[in-house]
Amino acid sequence: MTEFAAFLRGVNLGRRTVKSADLVAAFGAMGFAGARTLIASGNVLFEADDSPDLRTRIETGLEQSFGFDIGTVLRSRAELEAMIALDPFAGKAETDDMKLYVTMLATPDAHLLPMPCAVPGDFTVVKVTAADIYHEGYRMEGGRYGAGATLIGRPFGKKVLWTNRNWNTIVRAVRA
Repeated sequence: MTEFAAFLRGVNLGRRTVKSADLVAAFGAMGFAGARTLIASGNVLFEADDSPDLRTRIETGLEQSFGFDIGTVLRSRAELEAMIALDPFAGKAETDDMKLYVTMLATPDAHLLPMPCAVPGDFTVVKVTAADIYHEGYRMEGGRYGAGATLIGRPFGKKVLWTNRNWNTIVRAVRA
């Protein structure tokens, strides 16, 4: 059995609300062991046999459980540990004015992102791997952080499934 994290795209937005207990139940019904959620924003940790159709099985099961399509980006525990070992932010820590994010792609298509990719005062991409884009988001007027995730995801359109997470979520997933 391999430990995985499923990062669900577009849940808990508007009418697409999915409760943590319901996610755990859905993963259990699909036969995955040890299912538990991490932070109430569509992150599920679980154990499963590593198979090429794992993502499809999860997306099909989630649609059957909740009645709408839920895109899923998977990372194994080993992949999450490798992300942290990469130290993409070169030891930087978040501040009140800067947050650290990773945009994860379901398939290794990060090379499609035109580089350099930044909007001064908004976000800066600091590292790109085959399937992950690491970026800093800066506090904007009104308190929100840069539009990096939206702008970074735009070149992929609907051809490539992606989702964005705060770097702290990745660190917490490995420690869980």
